[in-house]
Amino acid sequence: MYEAFFEMENTPFTRDIPADRLYRSPKINDAVGRLTYVTDKRKFAVVTAESGCGKSTLIRLLKHDLPKDKYMVLYLSDSQLTPRWLYAGFLDQMGLESHFYRGDSKRKLQKEIENIRTEQKKKVVCVLDEAHLLDKETLEEFRFLLNSEFDSESQMSLVLVGQTELWEQKLRLQKYAAIRQRIDMNIVLEKLDRAETARYIAAHLAYAGCTRELFTSGAEDEIYKISAGIPRMINRVCENSLLYACQQQKRLIDEHMVRFVADHEMLLVYD
Repeated sequence: MYEAFFEMENTPFTRDIPADRLYRSPKINDAVGRLTYVTDKRKFAVVTAESGCGKSTLIRLLKHDLPKDKYMVLYLSDSQLTPRWLYAGFLDQMGLESHFYRGDSKRKLQKEIENIRTEQKKKVVCVLDEAHLLDKETLEEFRFLLNSEFDSESQMSLVLVGQTELWEQKLRLQKYAAIRQRIDMNIVLEKLDRAETARYIAAHLAYAGCTRELFTSGAEDEIYKISAGIPRMINRVCENSLLYACQQQKRLIDEHMVRFVADHEMLLVYD
């Protein structure tokens, strides 16, 4: 709707922006670099952040950056995941059927990963998202993937991704010590600051093909204040502001318009 009014070629604040056009903040770039090291050395990493701070974006960028002829990325995101379906999910992505008993499926997965490593010369990366919602048994099973060949060099790299409570309410507890002790790298994604928020908005507008200013500096101040630098919230505020401006036939969005939208059309922001 507003895209035509502002003469945009693409929708700017959406989740399906191609990976090569996503805004890469210094913090995201640093996290991608650290995860690249983890995948190269076949290590175990944990990624945590508040909701909406870019965990999924980070994994998309990692997958985009890893050469497809050298890496295979397996990704699961299921809050109801059980150990049996953990293996079934990874095997399915490899085009293989799982066994009824999870021990058999685990051995099949490890054998296939070893074949990929030795025959295809690829490194396998297993990513488990929404990990803060998973129970201890499933998290333990994910960690068990590292335990092949009597605790020698791992066949694969593991990346556990979740909201802040994954660390605060689970991994830091004594009953998760066995998992915590195997973690090679802990990555925490921070919110964007004011300058990064402006660059984030500019990058998304550039993707949309917008060649002129749409948000004043004051509007960006308000967007940062309302969103607290959380990318998902920046998207919501910007999208609603663009829609409102289109309805009002205004081609420049100032701080008063952003505040009006936040106060009258985005009540959930303040819940």
